[in-house]
Amino acid sequence: MTTSSPKPVRLGIDFGTSNSVIVLATEDGAHPIPLRFETGEERDTCRTLLCLWQDTEGCRRIMAEAIGQDAIEAYLDDPSESRLIMSMKSYLAQASFQETRLFGKTMRLEDLIARFLRILMDKAGYTPEQTSVTIGRPVRFAGERANDALGITRLENSFMTAGFPKPRIVPEPEGAGWRFMQRLDRPATVLVGDFGGGTSDFSIMRFDPTQEQRVQTLGHSGVGIAGDQFDARIIEHAVAPALGRNATYKVMGGAPLPVPPEWFLDLGRWHRLSMMRTPHTLRAIEDVAKTSSAPEALRHLYRLIDDQAAQGLHRAVSEAKAALSHAEQTTLSFSHGQFTLNETITRDDFERWITTDLTRMDDAIQTALTEAGNPVIDRVFLTGGTSFVPAVRALFTRRFGEDKIDSGSEFVSVAEGLALIEASHAAA
Repeated sequence: MTTSSPKPVRLGIDFGTSNSVIVLATEDGAHPIPLRFETGEERDTCRTLLCLWQDTEGCRRIMAEAIGQDAIEAYLDDPSESRLIMSMKSYLAQASFQETRLFGKTMRLEDLIARFLRILMDKAGYTPEQTSVTIGRPVRFAGERANDALGITRLENSFMTAGFPKPRIVPEPEGAGWRFMQRLDRPATVLVGDFGGGTSDFSIMRFDPTQEQRVQTLGHSGVGIAGDQFDARIIEHAVAPALGRNATYKVMGGAPLPVPPEWFLDLGRWHRLSMMRTPHTLRAIEDVAKTSSAPEALRHLYRLIDDQAAQGLHRAVSEAKAALSHAEQTTLSFSHGQFTLNETITRDDFERWITTDLTRMDDAIQTALTEAGNPVIDRVFLTGGTSFVPAVRALFTRRFGEDKIDSGSEFVSVAEGLALIEASHAAA
């Protein structure tokens, strides 16, 4: 007598730059269920953050870990003795980042992501080994010199290192498209726009619910620009001047030199904030402030970084960006110590600051259309937080008309669609 192996748990996983989602594929294959996480706040998304620190177990020193909101709290509890790792997905396609040293141990990027995934699964109540999983990938990975093939390979290796059997990998907008397909009762050609934290991806897909092969992908395109880039633009124009970006300084009484611009570039990228808090960078800011034309502004910059307050600044910036999706102007308010910022930002200001980013998005939309053979688009489905930005939505309404635009489940639709794809393969 033989016993059959238990059926694997079928999941769709959206491992994101900013947030990650796990969705359970149900037996009927039609009603995916987002899983909730116990990570300091009950929700169906988990911030893609990993905190590592050393702890004591008996007479041994061990590496302790936390993810999501728990990671933020662990880091703030002892920032000097912990490491907060953010935007891991952004480095997948960067050949220059292979490994790092943490507490005397060499760790590959795949090892760090695997740690995050194992804890994420534990919080969701499953183990990787008991699953069959479909995961999403960007059409184009983030980064100026992104190697997409490398990104896909390392993404797969990360999941397998975590203990998942070989995952099925599909472009993220295909996942969103499968979710949208549940609304259709007739054949349609759909453009899917999926806006994440680090990338914006576009797919042209043909859906025909009457056919056995219900989905056909016609074309793809993507660009490494999304919500995080828009936040960086606000910091560049509305915050950085108040922190000394336009100041000068002198060396040995020589001619005035511009303050190093890389400080403000890093300030605008929230995943680089922890890298700024090094003795070398802090000492450089302190030295430049001594002969600067704006010494007090640079001291504010120093305090923001050294006191771990720039994360709060990024939250205020993100809230201001969201407010501009519903109002013609808003006030960006933030304070820390003696630094106070109350900057009025209009929607016109914001749209002017992101003009070049919008142009690149529009070019990527056209690339997807061209690759698909420029078909007539019946519907447009937009998902992800950046799809709420009026100027982004306008890219689609100008091309296709307001009546064709649809949206919904902005933060879980990709993972829900991945679960639907997983269920379809189980049925086949």
